Amino acid sequence: MSEIAVIEIPKWGLSMEEGTVTEWLVSEGASFAKGDLICEIETSKITNQLEAPFAGVLRRIIAQPGETLPVNAPIAVSADASVSDEQIAQFVAGLSPAAAAAPAAPAPAAAAAPTPAPAVVPVGVGASAPAPAPVAPAAPTGRTTTPDALRGSTSEDVFATPHARKLADELSIDLGRVTGSGPEGRVSVSDLHEAIRSAGGTVAEQPAARRSTVPGRSTEDDSTVNATPVARRLAATLGINLHDCRATGSRGRVCEADVREAERRFGLIAQTPVGALEVPVEETDVEILGFTAMRKAIASRLQESKRNAPHFRLTVDLEIDELLALRKQINATVPKVKLSVNDFIVKAVAAALVAVPDVNIQYDEKSQSILRFGTADVAVAVALPTGLITPIVRGADGKSLARISGEVASLVTKAKAGQLTPDEFQGGTFTVSNLGMYGVREFDAIINPPQGAILAVGGAQERPVYVKGELVKRTVMTVTMSCDHRVIDGALGATFLQKLRTYVESPALMLV
Repeated sequence: MSEIAVIEIPKWGLSMEEGTVTEWLVSEGASFAKGDLICEIETSKITNQLEAPFAGVLRRIIAQPGETLPVNAPIAVSADASVSDEQIAQFVAGLSPAAAAAPAAPAPAAAAAPTPAPAVVPVGVGASAPAPAPVAPAAPTGRTTTPDALRGSTSEDVFATPHARKLADELSIDLGRVTGSGPEGRVSVSDLHEAIRSAGGTVAEQPAARRSTVPGRSTEDDSTVNATPVARRLAATLGINLHDCRATGSRGRVCEADVREAERRFGLIAQTPVGALEVPVEETDVEILGFTAMRKAIASRLQESKRNAPHFRLTVDLEIDELLALRKQINATVPKVKLSVNDFIVKAVAAALVAVPDVNIQYDEKSQSILRFGTADVAVAVALPTGLITPIVRGADGKSLARISGEVASLVTKAKAGQLTPDEFQGGTFTVSNLGMYGVREFDAIINPPQGAILAVGGAQERPVYVKGELVKRTVMTVTMSCDHRVIDGALGATFLQKLRTYVESPALMLV
């Protein structure tokens, strides 16, 4: 039996909730092998190419470039040539309202008949549906009548589309008495209508124009769709059916953002992108930019961190003259090693975290518990054109300066190319954010949850410093540590900074 297989949005990492299809690498009708790259998907953190989980023929692309869908949402279907376009269309229509909104295959010629006629029973995949007993259909009326022969309730084991099951519940029809024409005998709405006609009942006449000017627009009654009052009013104003909106709100409700997404998908926005400010037409020098998926994730996470974590900050000055001298010596004498000041900071932070383990933690808000780690996983903030990402040097306390330098360089390169894997940027026990290369003297940073602290590193400057009563010149770097007061107190944070100063101002300790 030929099968129709579904390709879905993958889940790349625990925090991934949705993905945006940016480009299809395989066109409809083309064959692909298992492991082939079939499309490119952007998440809030990375852009990656999806490998085909199986071999097949791409028969229908459901998610068009630019569409954002939740994890496990269908984006395409695959089947061999023995499966007809009509069967593909029926299968896609039964997946979900969002999938049904995709442009459908050309309808059978019978659908274009000017007057109602008995429907033709579609042939199932690999099998033929038994022909019903010839019963003259009743004349169409304004409502659907249920024949007694079909009355009953549907058991859970009946294989039917969600729309067919919902309609059967409304009409008190047992779908177990309906012959399905879909893959593996799946019952669709058209099968249900045909069964009603064959049993002598009537099916309410549909309006002549079942489709709107935009392909995929639903015409069903959406009064029973679970939606927020704001979303319902907005949908009514825009003329959007709530069946066409993906429900991402709390308790499975359609929210305002879902209606706005449908507005964008159906091309109902004339000039202004979703969420953008209204700008007078004459102000042509103003460019309006929508939030990227990464920017949305950054805004959400940092807003949550700022709101939930009571931040306090500790600032110290570090003299790095000995560190600079050691760096110069290593770079000059060790082949193929070019250490940066930031590499020393990452190593010093890792050593301090092991020395003060109560800072080497994560805070689990759900369980109200502290996770303390035995090794230091230090995240390094990397600025990208689309936002900020924090790849992690795992077990930095046990790695040499040269290895840390190589890993940081590799992670930065992969981050800028959008090729980080979830394990390379999720988690971590502490973050280092360095803006010294931009000439910033000092700043404070927002904690990267679920971590308990972050170190903001400023630029090194030559400053006059009193040493034993004499004014001397020293190279000084100002660092500011932001702490979550729920899990790190002032004295603990200060103890950590003391240890950090020890390693930074006596860098030879990091070599042993």
